[in-house]
Amino acid sequence: MIIRSTELEATTVRPDQWPKTMLPEFAFLGRSNVGKSTLLNRLLNRKQLARVSSQPGKTRQINFYLINQSFRFVDLPGYGYAAVSKQERQRFAAMIDRYLNDRECLRRIFHLIDIRHEPTKDDVAVHAALLELGVPVSVVATKADKIGRSHVPKHVKVIRDTLRTPVDIWPVSAEKRTGLEALWAVMEGDLAEPGTSDAPGESPDPAIPFTAADQEERQT
Repeated sequence: MIIRSTELEATTVRPDQWPKTMLPEFAFLGRSNVGKSTLLNRLLNRKQLARVSSQPGKTRQINFYLINQSFRFVDLPGYGYAAVSKQERQRFAAMIDRYLNDRECLRRIFHLIDIRHEPTKDDVAVHAALLELGVPVSVVATKADKIGRSHVPKHVKVIRDTLRTPVDIWPVSAEKRTGLEALWAVMEGDLAEPGTSDAPGESPDPAIPFTAADQEERQT
């Protein structure tokens, strides 16, 4: 994918603020501190388009990034950070749930999981709900450079078994820029086949259970 232009098109907290043009969108969702902002910047070859913060839970809105004037990345707030108040977690959950259920141009959801750790209860609950949305889902196993290359398959298996997921799992390192081409290949395939869906299941209005599981402390 050749990136000719990128811009932060909208920062939103309500559906009426979402971009009106229905371009294909790829949503990125994960636990706080999973490396989402860094991954977005590396995919777009930009240093600080998505702001990287040392304070997890900093993203408190939905950010829409317009790419090549033809599709978007959608940066959803992180979940599972205990320092965020219960009221804020509930607000984030409602905001994310509304987007995932109502956005007709959503083409794929990338669910980010830190490859170093077994998925948390929140990760498992969120992933199960994502699989019911009727939208393709891929798991991105971030921070692959933090473990030895020979250990990657074992960690991927732990993620697959814990999430009980049939979808593809892509190990990536944003810092080392490895695995990014595979993600672009997935997105290019989606863009080449508009309107297709290979999600394993479909349900009318599944709720994303961001606040159902006990909130866990930040993983380091």
